[in-house]
Amino acid sequence: MIQTKSKKKSDAIIFVILCLVAVAILYPLLFILNNSFKGKFFISKDPFSLPNSETFAGLTNYVNGLTKTGLLSAIGWSFFITIVSVALLILFTSMTAYYVTRVKSKVTSILYYMFVFSMIVPFQMVMFTMSSLADTFHLKNPLGMCVLYLGFGAGLSIFMFAGFIKSVPLEIEEAAMIDGCNPLQNFFGVVFPILKPTAITVAILNAMWIWNDFLLPYLVIGISTKYKTIPVVVQMLVGSNGNKDMGALMAMLVLSIIPIIIFYLTCQKYIIEGVVAGAVKG
Repeated sequence: MIQTKSKKKSDAIIFVILCLVAVAILYPLLFILNNSFKGKFFISKDPFSLPNSETFAGLTNYVNGLTKTGLLSAIGWSFFITIVSVALLILFTSMTAYYVTRVKSKVTSILYYMFVFSMIVPFQMVMFTMSSLADTFHLKNPLGMCVLYLGFGAGLSIFMFAGFIKSVPLEIEEAAMIDGCNPLQNFFGVVFPILKPTAITVAILNAMWIWNDFLLPYLVIGISTKYKTIPVVVQMLVGSNGNKDMGALMAMLVLSIIPIIIFYLTCQKYIIEGVVAGAVKG
């Protein structure tokens, strides 16, 4: 009885803590949504109040934001870069992880640890060199961005795939080889379908990162081309002297986070499954 009461008490405390964490996470989103329907002058004056008959601006902020930024074009380029980058990451990092896991040698061990080491290198250490190389190799375009994201996202993706592949029994692959499968058929026909939980997790984590990334597109593509992504065009609403249209800014932030929230809610059940499969089993 004492243990039951103690467990109920601890569960109640955990529930309260989780509720507070949920409020802390959701409040900024609700704050942005609330202010996106208020006049830009009232946002600075009273940002925490709900819209009323005086402050309510309807869809004016959304119309102004779309007119000033060209967000629809940016959404298209963001979708293209995100989808292609994630597809390349899943394909190439899963194959690389399979190779460094199954082929035991000093070269593959060094290669694996180099990928793992890349996870802890701050982007700021390499951003100027990366920008120069991107200019040299003509990567300052959407396809070039996909190549850069493949490089920067490979470390974590290979780490997760390799951890899961270590748990896949070799007997399955040996049976496929006896049936006449070559290494590529073995990987794509036998191993890759088993990697589905980790592949979905890798896709979710990288899609959220690439969709919301500002610094890499800003450094590589910049603001003077037609290939601007969503974070870049949203930043354009901040003037050179610090002047900003807060109403349009809030409205564009709402539009920019809706797709990734829908994507996350659709796939979030796979995240823990894939992380556990890739990190614990390995």
